[in-house]
Amino acid sequence: MTNVTAKTSAAARSSQVRKLAVAALLSAMATVLMFISFGLPFLPSYLKVDFSELPALLASFALGPVYGVAVCLIKNLFNLPATTTGGVGELCNFLLGALFVLPAGILYRRKPSRKTAVISMAVGALVMTVCSFFVNVYLVYPAYLLVMPEQAIVDMYKVLAPWADEIWKGILTFNVPLTLGKGILDSALTFLLYKHLSPILKGKV
Repeated sequence: MTNVTAKTSAAARSSQVRKLAVAALLSAMATVLMFISFGLPFLPSYLKVDFSELPALLASFALGPVYGVAVCLIKNLFNLPATTTGGVGELCNFLLGALFVLPAGILYRRKPSRKTAVISMAVGALVMTVCSFFVNVYLVYPAYLLVMPEQAIVDMYKVLAPWADEIWKGILTFNVPLTLGKGILDSALTFLLYKHLSPILKGKV
């Protein structure tokens, strides 16, 4: 009995070490992808697109939702020294990423299947998109207003959308659709890649 218990304990430790190693690798990938951000011509110049939630979503599915959130946190901590937003952008990125991968991971882990994966990612993307409006209105932009006038922000929106004469209108016009688009793209890439990467991420090869 002692030998069995010892072997079980050793296997559990080995599994935990492997999970931490995989999470570290995915965090490194997410950090790099977050650095490789780019703008789009129909968005204000300070709104960027990146695919750094992809590794976090892979971690949430393969290792568990807590690991997905951890990847979101780590990538933002590593990007913090290069911040151009005083850390506000990184905080927003972490919160929205966590709101995406946490519900998706929780739902998927209950009954892993391709159908559940699609549903869980759709739910996660929807939660992130809806919450992005409130995160921006009540957290991100109030912080920006401490260092720049409101009219300057509104003017950047109005260049592309004359009707966005208030910050919340600009957020609804640009930030929210951008968040939804990122969620859809990350979900599509995860759907295409996860089946092939899952054995590697779970240590079954």
